[in-house]
Amino acid sequence: MEYNILIVEDEVGIRETISVFMKNQGYHVYVAENGMAGLELLQKEDIHLAIVDIMMPVMDGITMTMKLRENYDIPVIFLSAKSEDIDKITGLNVGADDYVTKPFEPMELIARVNSNLRRYQQILRLKQGKKEEEQGVLLQVGDLMLNQETKEVSIRKKSVHLTSKEFKILELLMGQPGRIFSAEQIYENVWEEEAVNTDTIMVHIRKLRKKIEADPRNPEYIKVVWGIGYKIEKM
Repeated sequence: MEYNILIVEDEVGIRETISVFMKNQGYHVYVAENGMAGLELLQKEDIHLAIVDIMMPVMDGITMTMKLRENYDIPVIFLSAKSEDIDKITGLNVGADDYVTKPFEPMELIARVNSNLRRYQQILRLKQGKKEEEQGVLLQVGDLMLNQETKEVSIRKKSVHLTSKEFKILELLMGQPGRIFSAEQIYENVWEEEAVNTDTIMVHIRKLRKKIEADPRNPEYIKVVWGIGYKIEKM
């Protein structure tokens, strides 16, 4: 993955020096001369990490970081002079992840950048994994939603109370929208026994329709395929 680094520093020499070192590490670099310009670049570009000087004209690094944290969770590394210890502490309190004291060794800054990017990627992977896990337990067809973990069902954002069997029938149908399930298949999946009499399926489908359909006589979701079975319509 190619990372985009934002360097926000008002001193041209320092800004250009950091830029050269970051480019040599294979990073794509964006530069800004103050916090205001840095925020503008953040809005335009996909930035993965920001190196921000504390003392700058127009907008200082602390103010920039406070505003940045309203919308972004990227790593921020402060550049601070030895005389700016109080500002450095303030900066860490408002959302900076790390700091490097001027004058700094280039390899130290590179190490801090690499370390923070690794940590950031780990956090992103965890978030993505959680998101995928959440998506795995949530079934949705149109305005009909079923949460397999919490056992909650809603239609047009209104909660619907279902019995255990009604929930399992709906879960089965919603798990494969468009697939036709025979009454025997539904019975054996839900009751977990051989289907001898499937009349109860028709009764449960009728009750389900009353709970989720705006017009049970003209169902939008649970459809009958005559002579074959039932399905949830794809949407």
